[in-house]
Formats: sequence, C-alpha cells, structure tokens
Amino acid sequence: MSHVSEDLVRRYANGDTDIPADQAWALEAHMETCAPCRQVLASHAKHVTPLLDTIWAGLTPAEVPAKRRRSFRVAPAGLPWIGMTILVAAVAMLLDLVAPLSTSLVLLFAPIAPLVGVAASWNKSVDSMHELVAGTPRAGIELILRRTSSVLLLVIPALFLAGLPVNASPALWLLPCLAFTTGALAFGLMIGVTRAAIVLGALWVLVVAGPSVVEDQLPVVLQPASLPFWALSIAGCVAVLSLRSDAYARLLR
Repeated sequence: MSHVSEDLVRRYANGDTDIPADQAWALEAHMETCAPCRQVLASHAKHVTPLLDTIWAGLTPAEVPAKRRRSFRVAPAGLPWIGMTILVAAVAMLLDLVAPLSTSLVLLFAPIAPLVGVAASWNKSVDSMHELVAGTPRAGIELILRRTSSVLLLVIPALFLAGLPVNASPALWLLPCLAFTTGALAFGLMIGVTRAAIVLGALWVLVVAGPSVVEDQLPVVLQPASLPFWALSIAGCVAVLSLRSDAYARLLR
C-alpha cells in the first residue's frame, strides 16, 4: 500500500490552506485505514498540543464556583409567564378580600399555578434557545426536573404569601399542586409538556374550579380526606417518570 508523502502530512498538520480540497479529502480518507500514516501525522501534530491546551484552559469555567454550576435556573422564556402566574395569584387574593366566597380563589388557583411556567419552559414557539438546549447532552429528564423545580421555587412561595390573608391553607393545595406538576411531566411523555399542561389546567377549571365557584362550596378534591389520593397520584407520576426517563431526551429532540 502506498503512503502519503511526509511533506503533505506536515502541511496538513500545520493547517496549510493551499492544499487542494481533493488532496485533503484523499489524505483524510487514507488516514482512516493506514496506521503508519496516522503515526506520522501524530508526530507532526505534537507541537499543536500546547496551543490546544491553552485554548481549552481558556474555555474551561474553572473559576465558576461549583454551587453556581449546580444552581437551579428558570428558562428565560418562562420568566414572563411565571410573573403572570404570580400576578394572577395576587389578583385572586384581592378578590378573596373584596368579595369572599366559601372557597378561596387562591385555593382553587394554586393546584394549577405552576403549569403555566412549566409549559412555557418547554414551548418551542416561545423559547428561541429551545433547539440549542435540546441538542445538549443533558437535555433529558435531569434538565426537565431542574427547570420544573425552578418554577416551583418561585411559584409556591408566592402562593403561600397570597394565601395568608385569606386563610388558604397550604396543607390543602400543596399536594394537588405537586400532583398536577408531576402529572404534566408524566402526561407530557405522550403529547408534550405544553399540551399536557393545557389539558390538565383546562380539566381542572371546567370540572373543579368552575363548578365550585358557581355552587360556592369547597370541592371534594380539596378537602383533607382527598390528600391520600393526591399523594398516590404523585407517587404514580414519579414512578412513570423514573421508568421512562430516557424517553424525554428523544421527546425534546
């Protein structure tokens, strides 16, 4: 078998742009099957190593604290929607104070409040960085959970504060809130997170919140006796996410 001339290998290793494209292509194809020529190329490329080390040193975020790299971050596209969610919670609190009903509007709104932020975090049409994020190695269940946790860390305290003046006890809405959030992620494996959030939110409004306002009474699903049901729902959704965690990476792409 003939080998590539050492002069051509040296020019290629040095990044010579005057090498014709067909010769460069032939050289690369030859290197795939010729170990001796690869060794020659490696010997000429040794002087490039210090330069590459310098470049990588500049790109490595060595000075970034470990805690900062592991911190929860909300997707930029979700911030306006989370702000709107907090505003709606404040409006519900004001309505409860001005025209109180038997069932607090904050209590009725709390279970589905995080769905808006979660849906916006994974909506391709509102997130200009979605394709870039979806193409990263960590674009899977881990990133889904990190973004969802970031939404909850902002929304749940806001709901707690909104519920204080109107006695909307977190003991009644916290488990339903987590159940709807995990349900959106589990249901999202089939139809996408955004669609799942819309469907679940609409069902809650039509089946529970709307009739509760009309009848002016606390719905059965928000009474203390229903808490075991919500706990089982959360456990079931978490089990589904654990068993099908790899599906999210394919879904996002």
